[in-house]
Amino acid sequence: MNFLKNLKRPSTGGIIFWVITVVLAVGGFYFVRNITTCWTITPLPGMVPSDCGTVTAGLNGPVLDDQGTPVPSVSELPPPVVAIPESDLPPAWDGASRINVLFIGLDYRDWEAGEGAPRSDTMILFTIDPLSKTAGMLSIPRDMWVNIPGFGYSRINTAYSSGEGSKLPGGGPALAMKTVEQFLGVPVDYYAQVDFYTFIEFINLIGGIDVYSEERLVLDPIGSGKDKLVVTCCGMRHLDGEKALAYARTRKTEGGDIDRAKRQQKVILAIRDKVLDPANFPVLLGKARQFYEEFSAGIKTNMPFEMGIQLAVLARDIPIESIKQGVIDYSMVSLDNTTLGGQAASVMKPFPDKIRELRDQIFTSGGPLSPLAAQGDATELMKADAARVRLLNGSFSPGLEVNTGNYFLAQGMAVSEVGPADQAYDRTVVILYSPKLYTLKYLQAVFGLSSATQIRIQPDPTSTVDVEVRLGNDWANNNPIP
Repeated sequence: MNFLKNLKRPSTGGIIFWVITVVLAVGGFYFVRNITTCWTITPLPGMVPSDCGTVTAGLNGPVLDDQGTPVPSVSELPPPVVAIPESDLPPAWDGASRINVLFIGLDYRDWEAGEGAPRSDTMILFTIDPLSKTAGMLSIPRDMWVNIPGFGYSRINTAYSSGEGSKLPGGGPALAMKTVEQFLGVPVDYYAQVDFYTFIEFINLIGGIDVYSEERLVLDPIGSGKDKLVVTCCGMRHLDGEKALAYARTRKTEGGDIDRAKRQQKVILAIRDKVLDPANFPVLLGKARQFYEEFSAGIKTNMPFEMGIQLAVLARDIPIESIKQGVIDYSMVSLDNTTLGGQAASVMKPFPDKIRELRDQIFTSGGPLSPLAAQGDATELMKADAARVRLLNGSFSPGLEVNTGNYFLAQGMAVSEVGPADQAYDRTVVILYSPKLYTLKYLQAVFGLSSATQIRIQPDPTSTVDVEVRLGNDWANNNPIP
């Protein structure tokens, strides 16, 4: 007892010292033990215990497990499967508006030459509607004769090169988007551009695709000195990345560019089927960020990565029968010849009515709204046009723009701006900034526009509205608004 009384109470520092000492001693024991029992730097007699873990084979023979089976080295192990559980998938895109994305493929000849800004060779406008759970795609031929904002009329495939070559804000993609907006009369929210080798790598990454071949095709893969590839007729054919790209690019058939556009849409749907396969989708989604970083050098887009993932989740819930397909074909254009850059060029001049009918079929929930439907309800056609309208009061009647705006809102028109006009107007004037012809036809009937000077066509893709109405005294004196 006297001995215990003589012991001093240990200090806090002393306790910490002895704890550290014990930990180091135990750790040192196991460290030395592992070195001696798991030594592999020089040959030693005996077998390495199985609890030493995986070692590099070749120094002392293969590593065996407890059953005597060789254990593969780390380099031989397959990569772990990264799958996102169904319950942990990110939410689908929850926006209420339709999203339109322009896919741009460059001309391989220009891309390979690397001389100046390349032209586009492929334009496909995709659409997805989160409310109706529908989607669609419309292919635009590269020789379409259109008005390119700031550059005048030319082939639509020169919009990209003009934007790039002139170093406009946003470059080639921005001008291509504006050109398609003005041509079709629908907004283009985003663009995506994938180079050839990235496309090949992606197709190979997902294990190739399967398309139904309706003809025998001899394909020309990119790169010099490569042998031709053959797709036989008729039935499902498996295509790896190189063959899929060659299949999507070939146009050496009777239908030329139109046939090629249809093949490209086949490839797109085949990619959709492969990616959205329940066995693949969670794994691919789990690796999406990794893939994006690996392929980022070959992908150009203004769409945020997170939105792309959300749209992919939404696309999974859209059945194939709810995806509308369209190609602007030879029945919707007239073939003509012109001169571009001092050289003769063949172009396609559009038949606007027929192209609008195809556009409405793909980009509206109610189906095609052709000019032949004019016998139907003009109000319903106007509502389907979804034009943004600005009303300006040029009359001597105060508040006419507000009263008229409320009237049109009740009819289903998207009146987004009202205000005073720049001057007084005796007669109402309608200015069309975008090709919203159903809205124009409706307004023409409502206002009784009879003079050509009352309708002005002024294409302007930068305008915040599609149609501007400058209300005149004729409307102030004779209108049905109570």
